[in-house]
Amino acid sequence: MLNSYDKRLDLPSPDIPIRPAGSTPEIEGVGAGTVTARRAVAQLAEQRWLVLLFAVILLTLSFIYRLPWEAGAAALLTAAAGAALIPRTITKQVTSKVIAEPQPPEPLHIAALVIDALPEPAILLSRDGTILSSNGKACDLFGGLRPGSHISSATRTPQVLDAVMDCGPEKAQRTVTFSERVPVERHMAATVSYLEGVPFRLLFLRDLTEQRRLDQLRSDFIANASHEIKTPLASLLGFIETLQGAARHDDAARDRFLPIMAKQAERMARLIDNLMSLSRVEMRAHLKPRDVVVISELVRHTCDALEPMACEANIGVQVHSELDGVQVLGDHDELTQVFINLVHNAIKYGRPDGKVVVTLERQQSGASSVIAISIEDDGPGIAAQHLPRLTERFYRVPGSAALEKGGTGLGLAIVKHVVNRHRGELRISSKVGAGTKFTVLLAEHIPIQATS
Repeated sequence: MLNSYDKRLDLPSPDIPIRPAGSTPEIEGVGAGTVTARRAVAQLAEQRWLVLLFAVILLTLSFIYRLPWEAGAAALLTAAAGAALIPRTITKQVTSKVIAEPQPPEPLHIAALVIDALPEPAILLSRDGTILSSNGKACDLFGGLRPGSHISSATRTPQVLDAVMDCGPEKAQRTVTFSERVPVERHMAATVSYLEGVPFRLLFLRDLTEQRRLDQLRSDFIANASHEIKTPLASLLGFIETLQGAARHDDAARDRFLPIMAKQAERMARLIDNLMSLSRVEMRAHLKPRDVVVISELVRHTCDALEPMACEANIGVQVHSELDGVQVLGDHDELTQVFINLVHNAIKYGRPDGKVVVTLERQQSGASSVIAISIEDDGPGIAAQHLPRLTERFYRVPGSAALEKGGTGLGLAIVKHVVNRHRGELRISSKVGAGTKFTVLLAEHIPIQATS
């Protein structure tokens, strides 16, 4: 052990002579003794306060208990010799090893670090349900999480509390699902795990709200699509069966039924086309379009294409734009479909002998400018409670002309998805009796040459 201490601490002080390389053994022995003596004197001087304290204690004991002075002197000499001769580096080395020896971390500290790194809400509980630790996600989910309080102070859901109390060596893991209505509707799955060897239980939570919503949307979509396709198909089958049976030779019935059959077939074909268009847009929703489109030209061509329909309904379409040549990044065909749907709806559901006004203008949005394309009609308008649902698939305002005129309920859903893919915004405003206004906001594309 004496050979293991740091020899740098025992180097002689600068005033002690160092033996030259060619010294004789006799001189070497004398020099070594001198070095040792000086080191002992220096160490004794360094420890003088300890020796002085020991001397005071001995004098006090000798005075109180009348100890022989020879014994006190021997003890004092022994203490002084020890202070001078025992190398301090041995004590330092042993002390430093004891101090540097790392203490093993507590299991609670390790578990707290683990749950803090989890991406989902997690709570560490004692076996009686007391909260020991929690991560940031759990604190965001439950407002009343405080270490030392019971889990019932954060959630009073019976399924969760029963799972916490029932979890044990026999039931090492329990998973339950529950729903909360306030402050917002939320569906959660809670898994309580019994941790072997430590007095903890882990409560792990997963948010199922988005998954439930997607499942509901998928179910509603299938039900609505089936219903929308089944209705014209049943009508076609009924007319065909009638023409093949009792009305086989009835020319008047055939002339009356054939236009209705053609209308139903067109509705079914339009519905299938809209479903396919919506599917294509959704598949490419994550890909931002990169083509340069002159938006004013596209809107004018769209209005020109719908001019025959507007003339048939005796509705005037007016285009007001001072942004000739303005560009946006987008997909030409998808943007054409957006404005065909919006202008078509404005003509279809607008007031007879009315007008549709299409306006293009530039607006500031923070540090960048956006192009606002508005399509406004003077029709009957839409009640405010229906506006948030207009872009849902197959949604049509109850009692509106959309049901009478054979709308599929997919046109605005396609508009919303296309605008979202272009990283734009769709705004809808309406007032009953005063018409409806749809506004599409798209980021303006400024060419690099114009910027420089």
